[in-house]
Amino acid sequence: MSVKIRLARHGAKKRPFYRIVVADQEARRDGRFLEVVGTYNPLVEPAGVNLKDERIRYWMDQGAIPTDTVKSIFKREGVFNNPA
Repeated sequence: MSVKIRLARHGAKKRPFYRIVVADQEARRDGRFLEVVGTYNPLVEPAGVNLKDERIRYWMDQGAIPTDTVKSIFKREGVFNNPA
């Protein structure tokens, strides 16, 4: 089972709100997931991001791979810069 850290879209039409979730690679975008590790709201300025750093590190240590979009969010928020 390959695990990814990716975005799951929520919110109304033209008003996106995303959860950052840990999910099996084969699960649907908004389908089954293992854990919510954060949120992302692109509509506020600057973009609103809430992350659970400890859980993100745990899942990445277990082999979870972030998608390109999630990786850029993590870099912007400094998840990779902080020592474990």
